[in-house]
Amino acid sequence: MGAAPAPQVMVLLGSASDLPVIEKALPLLERFGLSHRVEIASAHRQPRKLHRVVQAADKGGTEVFIAVAGMAAHLPGVVASLTARPVIGVPVASGPLAGVDALLSMVQMPPGVPVATVAVGSAGARNAAVLAARIISLHDKEVARAVDDHRREMARGGR
Repeated sequence: MGAAPAPQVMVLLGSASDLPVIEKALPLLERFGLSHRVEIASAHRQPRKLHRVVQAADKGGTEVFIAVAGMAAHLPGVVASLTARPVIGVPVASGPLAGVDALLSMVQMPPGVPVATVAVGSAGARNAAVLAARIISLHDKEVARAVDDHRREMARGGR
């Protein structure tokens, strides 16, 4: 039996403790009709695993990576160094700086290694899901319709 096909969106977490941050974003990915998978692969503690996961997803056709990390927050930058696909960083409010350190780590990437970065925490994670859908909607009409439907619902006061 072969391996499962790569998801359209790969969600990478630096730690299992980051799961609560991304949980509210996963239903949005489903609403947009995007296949996704969540993997825990620390840039610091599991660099070989992270490399394997990104490489396999890249080869398999994953279109967007969402990387969730706190404190030093190297995960999104390392992912961006391993793929030419868009990487969206979600900073986690942890440590003494409550996520500001993670946010700054993600937005201060060197030229040529971009990480699109959203707000700290769950609200940022939801925006990461919407941003991933908007990127994919550029070539997928069904996702574009779902994004438009979501925008109309938001205009009516929905979430």
